[in-house]
Amino acid sequence: MKRTLTALAALALIALGGMFAVPQTLGFDAQAQEAADIDTSMIKDMSIGNPDATVTIIEYASFTCPHCASFHANVFKDLKADYIDTGKINFIHREIYFDRFGLWAGIVARCGENAENRYFGIADMIYEQQATWARQDDPNAIVASLRNIGKTAGLSDAELDACFQDADKAQALYATFVKNSEADNITSTPSFVINGEKYSNMAYPELQQILDAALGS
Repeated sequence: MKRTLTALAALALIALGGMFAVPQTLGFDAQAQEAADIDTSMIKDMSIGNPDATVTIIEYASFTCPHCASFHANVFKDLKADYIDTGKINFIHREIYFDRFGLWAGIVARCGENAENRYFGIADMIYEQQATWARQDDPNAIVASLRNIGKTAGLSDAELDACFQDADKAQALYATFVKNSEADNITSTPSFVINGEKYSNMAYPELQQILDAALGS
């Protein structure tokens, strides 16, 4: 089932001692004009592979999307072994925020100094445990589960507290999602942009065929 971006407004709820407060700065609609006014320079693309490769894949995915979890459990492992680890391509993972829970997961994945060194390891755990943490009814339990994932990756409670309380970064993350999805016309997840051309979700053999053609092999 495809999940669309229409009429979404993700609010970042900040965890403070087990209670939640809603920063007024984060309540805005997913509109490109509003996002254009937000400084997103602090938000980096998270990439692995060869930055100088002739082929770049941008994956647009939501941490709460079951199809995205399935892609990372199956296709991504082969893609990483065959094309990323071998230096054939550059791979960029861009987050889509369908809901506040996905935004919270993005905050944890990007938390702490040198976040780019932890990002894909944390993302793997978020996808692997999605069926557990994302299906809970209590927002406090969801935050607790995401915090446990962050701590497993080596983040401290103090680091996680600081990340969840950083309203400016949360707003910048959301604005980055709006800008990127508008620019690449992303309407469902997972979606892929390979050397500028957009593709929907696909099986690994089909992805291999596209990549091999782009690589000239």
